[in-house]
Amino acid sequence: MPVKKEPSGRRSVEAKVEVPGTPEEVWQAIATGPGISSWFVPTTLDEKVGGNTKSSFGPGMDSEARITAWEPAKRFVAETEEGPGTVATEWTVEAKDGGTCVVRVVHSWFANTDDWDGQFEGHTYGWIAFFQNLRLYLEQFRGQQSTTVALSAMSNDSDAWSRLVGPLGLADASAGARFATPAGTPELRGVVEVVNPPQWPGLQLLLEHPAPAIAHLFAMPIGGPILLTVRLYLYGDAGRSVADHVEADWRRWLDRQFPPQT
Repeated sequence: MPVKKEPSGRRSVEAKVEVPGTPEEVWQAIATGPGISSWFVPTTLDEKVGGNTKSSFGPGMDSEARITAWEPAKRFVAETEEGPGTVATEWTVEAKDGGTCVVRVVHSWFANTDDWDGQFEGHTYGWIAFFQNLRLYLEQFRGQQSTTVALSAMSNDSDAWSRLVGPLGLADASAGARFATPAGTPELRGVVEVVNPPQWPGLQLLLEHPAPAIAHLFAMPIGGPILLTVRLYLYGDAGRSVADHVEADWRRWLDRQFPPQT
């Protein structure tokens, strides 16, 4: 989404999504550690002004912030120091007719140059993808905690995305289609929920096997190489019981497809 620029020097970007649930149910999903961890990345959050929040995107990739506003079921703000200086992230929940809510996240900062605009525009596209997870979570698994399996691989090949999804039988996936991965690949069975446009490749899958789950697969250029990420949010006792096996199976397969670079 484009950066909004104000005469004061304040700049901001935002993303939003409409999801099912009451404000209280949606708040539990976006403003508690267990809730956020069930559709985003492992997160801890102190539910008060002055509290801290920390989200872990992988080893050595933690994002930490301090909560500066806290209005349960309505709004909270967390501030962190990064690129342009102090960046405030505001989350709001707005109730709508028909049992849904609009969740909006706004990143804002002050700057007199465009140096960081591209990075923050990229943040909004990331939120759009994760908000698809949030919508699915609230539709299918509301209130449940997940056991998350998160793996990644790096590739210098321009066809890295095809090499990930092709063998899984998902190269030509279409939203609403049922699928089952072929023999010799990690076992997944369920329904394709979301297919991203080619310019930011990604898939969201609603799984019934190996456990009730959401799978989120995506590719992201990191300079020259491409980062491929597979996240599975496994719900309930069934998810906990298979998590270690699922992680080991995916790790073996990814290492065959994309041998670790040394």
